[in-house]
Amino acid sequence: MRPDYIQANTNGRLHDAREPSLSPLYRGFLYGDAVYEVWRTYDGVLFAWLEHWQRLQRSAAALHLVVPWCADEILSEIKRTVDAFREQVRDRSELYVRLQVSRGGGPIGLDVALADEPNFTILVQTNQTVPAVKMKSGYTLSLESALRRNSVATLNPAWKTGNYLNNLLCLREAKARGADEVLMLNLAGEITEASVSNIGFIQQGRMVTPSLKSGILGGITRELVVHKIASAAGIPIEELALRPEDLTAMDECFIMSTTRDIAPVGMIYKHPYRVDAETITMRLKTAFASYVADYVATHAELKIT
Repeated sequence: MRPDYIQANTNGRLHDAREPSLSPLYRGFLYGDAVYEVWRTYDGVLFAWLEHWQRLQRSAAALHLVVPWCADEILSEIKRTVDAFREQVRDRSELYVRLQVSRGGGPIGLDVALADEPNFTILVQTNQTVPAVKMKSGYTLSLESALRRNSVATLNPAWKTGNYLNNLLCLREAKARGADEVLMLNLAGEITEASVSNIGFIQQGRMVTPSLKSGILGGITRELVVHKIASAAGIPIEELALRPEDLTAMDECFIMSTTRDIAPVGMIYKHPYRVDAETITMRLKTAFASYVADYVATHAELKIT
């Protein structure tokens, strides 16, 4: 058993992710000229396959990057990569699957016409679940003070690209303050999201979350919660422009992401939020688990392990 093992697949070649596989002229390395998506499994089924694939296509189109492989071809490569991973890691843990597509290599220079041909890299590892202590006490978030979220008018956060310096530097500041995660503001001073998660709140029985207009990634988990799961759980929802002064008016807080689904937040900038088994946050998490169970039962074709 190798719990820290990461299996890679570079353009169809399977290898240990620690081995070199791409040219130093790879544009994803030089310029972040790439798009990516992350999936996770539940009971060995690749969850929300189509939703993530469609978002990858939207991100690529925004970058004028042609993805030459169809969904079935990439799904076949993912299954090959998972099989190779299981040969190295012989347990049945749920998986994290990352696909990155770059414009390719070529001569040094920003001009996209210099790129030769697209490359793909798939990474598979064990999915890290939310620690029990965080489910009990919630994550601690720090409000970012030095930087702001990328503007929609510059590098739109809705594009899931290989350039994550904005998120990285904001998270660095939060970690330096002793927090688990960061809460970023846009140039207008509105709340946007965490470094790799969308954020939601519970206020007087309703769910409140920043709108897409605030400049956030349209998270797949967020999309499912907003458009399907909250209503199924009988929880009204509102998308709003929120500001830091609104934080103290919220009763509960949670983050939403593919790898952690819905996880409670216990504190933002010294303001505590309710975290226990009877919260609306946990009601949402239970409803999400029910949605996942239905998905797994009806998508046997996406069983990859």
